[in-house]
Amino acid sequence: MRPIRPLLFAPLLIAMAACSPQDPVDDGDPPYDPATRTDAEMPQPAPAQAPAGVPADGERDDAQAQAATATLQPTQGNDTRGELRFEMADGHVHVTGQVTGLQPGSEHGFHVHEFGDCSAPDGTSAGGHFNPHDSAHGRAGQGEHHVGDSDNLVANDEGVAEVDRQLHGATIGDGGAADIVGKGVIVHADADDYESQPTGNAGDRLACGVIEIM
Repeated sequence: MRPIRPLLFAPLLIAMAACSPQDPVDDGDPPYDPATRTDAEMPQPAPAQAPAGVPADGERDDAQAQAATATLQPTQGNDTRGELRFEMADGHVHVTGQVTGLQPGSEHGFHVHEFGDCSAPDGTSAGGHFNPHDSAHGRAGQGEHHVGDSDNLVANDEGVAEVDRQLHGATIGDGGAADIVGKGVIVHADADDYESQPTGNAGDRLACGVIEIM
């Protein structure tokens, strides 16, 4: 009898090896279990996005710096008071509001002053007219004038002046030389003649307020 040659066993050994169970490969990591995930491994939500047109915290929205307000309080011995709103419009500052406690039919100088300080009983702590360009006093929109110059207020028969005036050359909240934020607002006892230097001979100060961003 001829001996069985080793080559005859090779196919049999290969077939047996293919049918044998394979040992798992150990890559050094434990099996993945969602229940054991740490917070760091958990999916993190995307940062919330601010809606269109709304600035993120700490960012200044230029649109919000286009309006300011001032509350006028009477100086010592007077009853004049009011609420004013300042808005940018057509390259100028448009001032609207109402002033009460005036003499019926009277006319009064109305100016932005250099300091937002109404602490003095007579309002003189607000300083002189706001005049960052060192100009001569005049009438707003008509030749040389202070940035703080404005047309006179006129009271009706009830002593109320409806304010609808403009400040030419002024700005709101841009930090520039002509920015009126933080400045004072004064209603004077007499009419501004738009000529006398440096204040138009408008007399004493009936009310004072400070311009503040809304």
